[in-house]
Amino acid sequence: MMKKIIILNGPNLNLLGEREKEKYGNITLEDIEINCKEFANKNNISLSLYQSNIEGKLVEEIQKARKDQHGLIINAGGYTHTSVAIHDALKILKIPIIELHITNIYNREDFRHKSMISKLATAVLCGFGVEGYIMALEAMNKFCKNEDR
Repeated sequence: MMKKIIILNGPNLNLLGEREKEKYGNITLEDIEINCKEFANKNNISLSLYQSNIEGKLVEEIQKARKDQHGLIINAGGYTHTSVAIHDALKILKIPIIELHITNIYNREDFRHKSMISKLATAVLCGFGVEGYIMALEAMNKFCKNEDR
C-alpha cells in the first residue's frame, strides 16, 4: 500500500534561494520539492506538497490531513514560534508529525528557541540544511510502516 505523506511549508519559504543565503543557501523551494518527489517515487510514497504565507491556509491543510494522510512534515517557518492556531490544528491529528527546520533554531535568536509545535511532534529535525527534507521523508516512511489508511 502506498503511504500518503504531506509536506507543509510556511511563510517566506517560497523565497528560498533568494533570502538569507548565508543561512539557507541557494537552493529554492522548487528544487527541494523536486528532490522530495524523486525520493517519494523511489519509495512508494504518495507525496503532497503545500506552501503558504497565510496561517489559516496552513491550518486548513492540516485539518484535511487528518482524513487522508498517513504522516505530516511541517516547516512552519516563523509560525513555529507564534501560532496557537497551527498548534491546535496539529493537536487534532492522529498521524505522525515531523517538525522540520533548515537551520538550527537553537543557534539563532532567543525567540526562535520556543516552538509551539515540538511537543506535538513525533520527531524534530533542525540544522541539517535542505537535506533535512529527505531525512524527514526517510523517517516518516518508517513511522508510517503500519498505517492502513
